[in-house]
Amino acid sequence: MTKTSIKIIKRLLVLNVMAVLVIVFFFKTTYLSSFEIGFFSSALVMGASLLAYRRMVDTRVEHNIITLDDSKDVIDKLEDPYDLYSEEVIEVEKPLVEVVKEERKKVKANSRSLYETLKDTKAALSVYRLAAYAVLILGFLYLNRHGLLHIPSYILALGMPPIVIVILLLKEKEHETEDTLQSTQLHTGNQND
Repeated sequence: MTKTSIKIIKRLLVLNVMAVLVIVFFFKTTYLSSFEIGFFSSALVMGASLLAYRRMVDTRVEHNIITLDDSKDVIDKLEDPYDLYSEEVIEVEKPLVEVVKEERKKVKANSRSLYETLKDTKAALSVYRLAAYAVLILGFLYLNRHGLLHIPSYILALGMPPIVIVILLLKEKEHETEDTLQSTQLHTGNQND
């Protein structure tokens, strides 16, 4: 486990203990089961997702597979896959048939094979994530069937782990950026002397 993973687990445990104490002292204890199942299943889904994506990235780095296209942003690719709203205006005096053929060639060149698609969906279809989502669904069904489901505490519990994990990861990235800047400044300062 990495240092960041241990920090995340510790913070989630502390947050869980604090939330349990608040529920026990200030609310009905029947809300506790909804909160705990929601919190545990949400944390499990987030952890499984992070693990699956980490393994996918490590595998790609190991096999030197780089699928980065700097020409378009990911959001632009999703919103405008055919580049219809491009800021560049292209004046074309070609017949429509030729333009359509060229665009079809571009689409074929950008299309992905079944193998490439399956390689990318490994993280989405990993056993960890599927098991975590199964726990989430079965936990909800269990609570609902036994009349223990309290929607506000369940939804609150589902939202807490993602928020904690995102905040910790952003702080970790900010800390790494500051360390990099400081080491760069020290390095350039030593060269100037």
